[in-house]
Amino acid sequence: MSGTSRRLPAILLASLAACAAGSAASAQDLLIRNARVHTASAAGTLANADVLVRGGRIAALGPGLAAPAGATVIDAGGRALTPGLFGGLTQIGVEEVSLEPATVDEEVTLTAPAWQHQWRPEFDVTRAFNPRSALAAVARVEGVTWTMVSPLSSTSLIAGQGGAALLDGGYDAVQPGSRTLFVHWGATAAAASGGSRAAQFMLLDQAIREVREPATAGEGALLQPEGRAALKSYLAGGRVVFRAERASDIRQVIAYAQRHGMKPVIAGGDEAWLVARELAAADVPVILNALDNLPASFDRLGARLDNARILHEAGVRIAFSTGDGHMARKNRQLAGNAVAHGLPWEAALAAVTSSAADIFGIGADRGRIEAGKIADLVLWSGDPLEVTTVAEQVWIAGQAVAMRSRQTELRDRYLELLRSNGAK
Repeated sequence: MSGTSRRLPAILLASLAACAAGSAASAQDLLIRNARVHTASAAGTLANADVLVRGGRIAALGPGLAAPAGATVIDAGGRALTPGLFGGLTQIGVEEVSLEPATVDEEVTLTAPAWQHQWRPEFDVTRAFNPRSALAAVARVEGVTWTMVSPLSSTSLIAGQGGAALLDGGYDAVQPGSRTLFVHWGATAAAASGGSRAAQFMLLDQAIREVREPATAGEGALLQPEGRAALKSYLAGGRVVFRAERASDIRQVIAYAQRHGMKPVIAGGDEAWLVARELAAADVPVILNALDNLPASFDRLGARLDNARILHEAGVRIAFSTGDGHMARKNRQLAGNAVAHGLPWEAALAAVTSSAADIFGIGADRGRIEAGKIADLVLWSGDPLEVTTVAEQVWIAGQAVAMRSRQTELRDRYLELLRSNGAK
């Protein structure tokens, strides 16, 4: 349910409406007064601060800022203002209805046995991204302004490439510098590697050799020429997300990626706390689900609720992801749950804002409220990490977004039907 369901003070509501109407053509000047600004930066939280937005970027922040002529002015009344939230590793924009194949573009399905078919690292799922996906609006009204669009694969260790995409409805949503390769590892990839995780190293060794020694890529090669070209860029410092849970797998992945020139990120990492020092020393971030606390598989026997706290205390950069684009709003619930189990509040907010932006290469422009950054902002009704709090208004690049989605429209439709039938 969106923040529009909460009654706002009349002045604030009128200001938001004016801002939303004016933003349709271009980002106008905006001054948000008297907010509790959670910057997600070294500046921390600023009480009773103002944020000035000009040309879609944050021009200044601090107390008592003057409003430029013609600027929209909003009195936040002490409410929380944060950067736009990270939606996690999702298939927003490439999967609409899971059971309708015409709306699912997240995977290349290959029918040959996994150890015989060719891998396709050149598969770039962002080319199928639909910025007008209904899921984008559902996430957006909950304060989620961007997500990492990720490929999936049940038949190959290398799922393909993805990238960070804004949820602003624009066709240029995929962000430069965010391109990432996704690799499945451990027990979940057993079917794609002949049943043994040891074979995963064997097959990836073969693919890397085909890249570095193309003459070896004869009959039985794993890669096409386009695939070799795509993988080559990731062997020269490219970002590679390895989906791995077991501590021993994570250790092996760290060493393997470093040996072959990859910049690894661990996704999942239920047992990452066991190797926190190794992750920190290698500067390997972890994207985790802070609600995982049960051994859902033999790779996840060590799952525990304070995983995020232990990683943070060791100096590991973390971000949160449910992995479910239909429930991207739950990412801030993960952050709140991590706080309940010892993670500092500011670190939890960073894990769904600035840290995530840094991990995926867009932190130079996004993820923080500080001068010069693009103004992706969310005004909240209360503590943004509390599940009962709602987003009252969202701005992307300084433009107020319409706080409507398929869910709010269905709510309003059926509430009107109830009223017309005499319900109170």
